[in-house]
Amino acid sequence: MVDVVLFELLHKEMVAELWAQAPDPDLGPGGQKMSLLVLESIGFRVGQALGERLPREMQAFREELDMLKFLCKDLWVAMFQKQIDSLRTNHQGIYVLQDNSFPLLARMGSGLQYLEEAPKFLAFTCGLLRGTLSTLGIKSLVTASATALPACRFQVAIQRA
Repeated sequence: MVDVVLFELLHKEMVAELWAQAPDPDLGPGGQKMSLLVLESIGFRVGQALGERLPREMQAFREELDMLKFLCKDLWVAMFQKQIDSLRTNHQGIYVLQDNSFPLLARMGSGLQYLEEAPKFLAFTCGLLRGTLSTLGIKSLVTASATALPACRFQVAIQRA
């Protein structure tokens, strides 16, 4: 569905452009937070668009877990040409998706300075997951963390009405 190399280049350019527009980090984190929000909102819209293109039978999932399995298998393959490595849940609305070699982090170095840069490369994907779930009728909060590159973890918290 997506050529991985082209997507990676586009993603890197989006991050670079938004960070070039962010104010000096010495003056405060406001500009960087805004850049993360912009990346997340772009990802959200892309996730909505992907969700709208799903076949009707995919949109009729009955269980939350089935929807998350769909994200881990089908959506991840469509975006990154690989499945997510692990999906865990506490069966109370919290799901953890682990990717041990996340493509958007795979080409980064492994030092601590690179680890500090990881959140800006994960914001788009948080929005992507949240947008796809939104199209499937689930409100969620998605956060990401990276402790050792290129591995990362996405935590999906389902928001109940």
